[in-house]
Amino acid sequence: MTFITPRLATRVALALAASALAVSAMAQDFRIGFVSTDRILREANQAKSAQTKLEQEFSKREKEIQSQAAQLKSVSEKFEREAPTLPEAQRVTRQRQLVDQDRDFQRKQREFQEDLTLRKNEELQLVLERANRVIKQVAENEKYDLILQEAVYINPKHDITDKVLSGLNSTK
Repeated sequence: MTFITPRLATRVALALAASALAVSAMAQDFRIGFVSTDRILREANQAKSAQTKLEQEFSKREKEIQSQAAQLKSVSEKFEREAPTLPEAQRVTRQRQLVDQDRDFQRKQREFQEDLTLRKNEELQLVLERANRVIKQVAENEKYDLILQEAVYINPKHDITDKVLSGLNSTK
């Protein structure tokens, strides 16, 4: 059985105090910043112009799909009203046509969503690449050791999103 002597306890306490001071001194020199990616993607001029560009690029197709949806709904409602009075062969034929139209509509809608998502990701990637360059510049100029883009909680004093937005919006 070993006992801790008062001399050993004092040495351990001094060692712990010294290491706590060293960690405290290092923490004071360590600068952390945080950037809200969501805010960058919402508020940066480049992100806003990308959104406008996408809306213009896809608005025609979106209107066509909406028109086709309305037409399909109208045809479907008409079929539902007339189905009980139609001869069996004609009812089956129109039902098949309706199913084919619906399948075509679903395919076009899926293709539209896939194309829109792909283009949106391309445009947002460009914004993020540019934002990352600005973040790196801010970090180097202001001597940050670490910049986070995702966090569960961040003290607002560490948020540098406004500086990054300013840098993004000031240059093209």
